[in-house]
Amino acid sequence: MSNIYDLNPYSLEKKQKEALLISELNELTNFHYKNCNEYKNILNAFGYKKAEKLEDFFPMPVLLFKEYELKSSQNIVKTLTSSGTTSSKVSKIFLDKETAVLQTKALIKIMQDFLGKKRLPMLIVDTKSTVSNRYKFSARAAGILGLSNFGRKHTYVLDDDMRLKKELLSEFLNTYKDEKILIFGFTFMVWEYFYKQIKDLNLDLSNAILFHSGGWKKLENIKVSNELFKNSFAKCCGLKNIHNFYGMVEQVGSIFVECEEGHLHTPNFADIIIRDPITLKPLPKGQKGVIELLSLVPKSYPGHVILTEDVGVILGEDDCKCGRKGKYFKVLGRLKKAEQRGCSDTFGN
Repeated sequence: MSNIYDLNPYSLEKKQKEALLISELNELTNFHYKNCNEYKNILNAFGYKKAEKLEDFFPMPVLLFKEYELKSSQNIVKTLTSSGTTSSKVSKIFLDKETAVLQTKALIKIMQDFLGKKRLPMLIVDTKSTVSNRYKFSARAAGILGLSNFGRKHTYVLDDDMRLKKELLSEFLNTYKDEKILIFGFTFMVWEYFYKQIKDLNLDLSNAILFHSGGWKKLENIKVSNELFKNSFAKCCGLKNIHNFYGMVEQVGSIFVECEEGHLHTPNFADIIIRDPITLKPLPKGQKGVIELLSLVPKSYPGHVILTEDVGVILGEDDCKCGRKGKYFKVLGRLKKAEQRGCSDTFGN
């Protein structure tokens, strides 16, 4: 399986990819069945058998990661928590060294496809204090540290009161005015605390690539769509190279990045199924339903096939104009009554 991380991450077409995923996911399911009693009990209750198709694998509802400490390894080196609201339970995700290494490999392959192999000077739209508390390792901190691997000269542009450090930003942009730079932050924070504070400063960010993620709920409430988000940055500072990405702490290593056509893409080692929210039957391309995610990365905990609380639609497979193979899709929002809990949605709750 390690060879899959040596390939271009969007190179496998449907038949080849499905055969590989079915084989590897069956092995992973068997491993978790033998090493995680809670997972074994759940599969036994639903009737455990070898999967013939991708949709045959039992999807673990993400809610269960909030209720139980699910792990298939005793050699845990890191525990991640999800971005629940202050009043809610959070998921605990347990990583051993092997899973942490696979997570890093997967992330590197995906990000290098969009950024290239050279580390870029990096602006982080957050406060330094977000990553300084190692005892409370939040999904937000994990996201920042994960993406920081692709940057250098890391510069946090917000103070602890969410005010823009204007002098620091100006100094950074002047130093790297002739280079490509990377900007990363969580979606709501990028809009509320970066865009709103730079829009009248007449900055030139045409040399920047912006990656953002973590929940649209708050922006939708104030009528900020993905299109308006992109157009606003292009207009105020010439920033046009913008990529949203979708992912969650319950399935480490699987991030689905928005391509130049505005579509979220599944890499070789992960996939998506859309299910009817009532019957859980798989739905065809073009029909919206609840998102199920599959990944070869999680080995220390049974998060290889999970049922999210998000609604989405598959737009196509192997035929996106950007040239990347695999399924591409759109996230439409949260299931009704599902908890609001994106990484950027937790700020201020």
